[in-house]
Amino acid sequence: MKPTVLVLGSGPIRIGQGIEFDYSCVHCIWALQELGYRAIIVNNNPETVSTDFDTGDGLYFEPVTLDDVMDVIAHENPIGVVVQFGGQTAINLAQGLHDRDVKILGTSESAIAAAEDRDLFERFMTKLGLPKPEGRAVRSLAQAEGVAGEIGYPVLVRPSFVLGGRAMEIVYDLDHLRAFYAEAEDANPGQPVLIDKYMLGKEAEVDVISDGVDTLVPGIMEHIERAGVHSGDSMAAYPAVTLSEAVQAQMVVAACRIARELGVKGLMNIQFVVEDDVAYVLEVNPRASRTVPYLSKVTGVPMVDLATRCMMGEKLRDLGYESGLWVLTGGPNPPAGPSHTPRAAGRILPEQAFVAGPVALPKPVVYAVKAPVFSFQKLRKVEPRLGPEMKSTGEILGIDNTYVAALYKALVASHIQFRGEGYVLMTVRDDDKPTGVAIARELVRNGKRLAATGGTHRALADARITAHRVNKIREGNPNLLDLILQGEVSLMINTPGTDRVAELEAAHIRRACIETGVPCVTSIDTAEAIAQAMELYADPSRAQVLRLQEYFTA
Repeated sequence: MKPTVLVLGSGPIRIGQGIEFDYSCVHCIWALQELGYRAIIVNNNPETVSTDFDTGDGLYFEPVTLDDVMDVIAHENPIGVVVQFGGQTAINLAQGLHDRDVKILGTSESAIAAAEDRDLFERFMTKLGLPKPEGRAVRSLAQAEGVAGEIGYPVLVRPSFVLGGRAMEIVYDLDHLRAFYAEAEDANPGQPVLIDKYMLGKEAEVDVISDGVDTLVPGIMEHIERAGVHSGDSMAAYPAVTLSEAVQAQMVVAACRIARELGVKGLMNIQFVVEDDVAYVLEVNPRASRTVPYLSKVTGVPMVDLATRCMMGEKLRDLGYESGLWVLTGGPNPPAGPSHTPRAAGRILPEQAFVAGPVALPKPVVYAVKAPVFSFQKLRKVEPRLGPEMKSTGEILGIDNTYVAALYKALVASHIQFRGEGYVLMTVRDDDKPTGVAIARELVRNGKRLAATGGTHRALADARITAHRVNKIREGNPNLLDLILQGEVSLMINTPGTDRVAELEAAHIRRACIETGVPCVTSIDTAEAIAQAMELYADPSRAQVLRLQEYFTA
C-alpha cells in the first residue's frame, strides 16, 4: 500500500490568499503522486481545483483548523503533513501539529517559527549579520514607544503570524502609535509585534527552492511601487528593471544564506527593501507565496514540483540544478532536470560566482509584469488608498519582449485605462510633486488634458505645464468632486499625505472615483508607470499578442 501524505489547503478565499495557493496545493499533490505517494488534501473551498473529487487520492472537505486536521490524521495515519502550500492558514498550524507528534514535511516547525515569530526573526537576522531595517520585537505599548523613539519615526508596525499584512501600518508619530498599537497586538494575541524603521526605498522579492543545502532562485521580482505598499497590492516586474547587478547579487547571496541557516526544504519567499544600493531583508516567509504561479509561468521552472521533491528528500543537484540565480537565455532547448517543459532554455549563475565578484547578467529574453486587481466597487466601505495591509482580490500578468509593452498590458488588464477624453485630475502630496510634474509633462505630450488642485497646480504652472485649476471640497463649489460626478475626469492621480483632516476629504474623493468608474491611482510610482506606457496607450497596436511560448522565440 502506498504511504499517505496529507496536504493542507488555504481554506476559503479571502483577501490575502486565494487561488494562487490552490495552484501550489494541486501541483504538490500531482508531484507526490508522481513520486509514488497517496496524496490527500484537507480544504473547504468549493471554488478551487484542490477540492475537485479527482484531483487527489482523497479529499476531506473540512475547515483547515487544528482540531479538524487532527481528526483526519487520526483516520488516515499519514507519514507526514505538508503545510507550506496553503498560505498563512496552513503554516500557522505547524507548531500545533508538531506539539501533537505529527511530522511536518519539509521545513521544520522550528525554522517556521524563526521566520514567522518577530522576536525570533530579529535574533536570527542578528546572528547572520544580514542588513535589515533597524527595529526590535516588542510585547507592550511601553516597549513600542521606547523602540520607536530610539529609531525615529516613521516606523512600520507589524504583528507576527498574520495574513495579507493584516494590522500592519506605517506610523508617523507617538499619538498614531498609541492609537494603532492595540490593533496590531490584537491581530495575534500573545505574539510579539515588530517595530521597524520605515525605509522609503525600492522593494523587491524572491521565491526560492531549497533542499537544505542548495538554493535555487528562479528570479528576482522588482516592485514598481516603493516600500509601504503590500507586495500583494504592488505591481512587480520580472526580471528586475532598475536594480543594479550588485544589488541583485546581494539578494541571491542573502537568500542562499537564510535558506541554508534555516534548513529550508521546499519553498520560501523573502521581501527586500533597497536603499542606497543595499538590500535590506524585510521579512522571510517559509512557505509558498502568491507569486509562485506567476514566476513558474514566466521562467518555466516547475517550482512546486521541485519544492515537493526537496521536501521528500531529493536534492537539487540530482535534479539538474545548483545553488544560485536562474536566468533565461532564450532558445528552444530545455535544461537538465525533472520531466517538464520549460518556456525557454536557461542557466544558473551559481552562488559562488556572486560571492567571488561582480557578475554580468544577460539581457532579458522576456519581461513579465504582475498587477493587482481590486474589487472596490463591490467592497463599498473599503478605502482604495494602498498601504501595508493587502486589499487586492486578484492579479493579472502582462508579458512581452519589451518592458514597456509588458507594463502596458498589465495596466490595461488591471483596468487602469483612461475613461473617455476627460481631464487627468492630479492632486499629489508635496514630496511627490517633482515626479508629478514629470508625469504631467508626459501626459500632455501624449494629448491629455490636465486638471489640478491648488498646490499641484502651482507646481505645474512653475514648470510651464498648462492645467485647469479646480477647488478642493473645502474651498467651495465648483470643486473636484463636481468634476468627477459630472463625468469630466478620465483618470485620477491622488497620492495620500499624512494630514488626517485632508485625508478624510481625499478618501471621499477616491470613493467617488470608485463609484463612478473613474480609475484612481494612489501611488506616484503607479502613475509614473502609466506615463512610461503612454505611447502604447496612444497606439495599442505596438503591443504584440502572441502565445506564451512564442515570446521566448520571437
